[in-house]
Amino acid sequence: MDVTDRKIQLTRRIRVLLVVFMAGLVLAGLTAIPTRTELNALARFMGASSTDTPQTTTGILRWVVRVRNALDDAYGKYPFLAYANDWLAFGHFVIALAFLGALRDPVRNVWVVEWGMMACVAVVPMALIFGPLRDIPFYHQLVDCSFGVFGIIPLWLCRRSIGELETMI
Repeated sequence: MDVTDRKIQLTRRIRVLLVVFMAGLVLAGLTAIPTRTELNALARFMGASSTDTPQTTTGILRWVVRVRNALDDAYGKYPFLAYANDWLAFGHFVIALAFLGALRDPVRNVWVVEWGMMACVAVVPMALIFGPLRDIPFYHQLVDCSFGVFGIIPLWLCRRSIGELETMI
């Protein structure tokens, strides 16, 4: 394979990895908006009735019902609290936009990929520090950590390909 073909291949790989990462951010953001609806649907799917309480359930369903009931109560009394999730979603969208620069010129904007990798690493201590402070079950903290653990994979592969591409320029 000649150098030009390799550059094209690396650029294509970088773009695919970035689009996958950006799509993940957008999807995560979109799921933050209808949290109350999603939790009600998840609780129903898991077999909970609308009258179930954490005391009448066990295991993971106990946590789902607890969160569902808390959101129903809080949003019922204070619907403006849902606005925080809207801003959480917006944050995801804006972070995804930051990767457009790396999509256009990965070598010049490699810092965005490195910044994203640092953010993925920071997810783990954030979840493990604030999870217990907010009474989040450990298994749910691990779910939160997984966003950083799985998110860093495409960024690391992308960073590696950018490094190779940079040596060819």
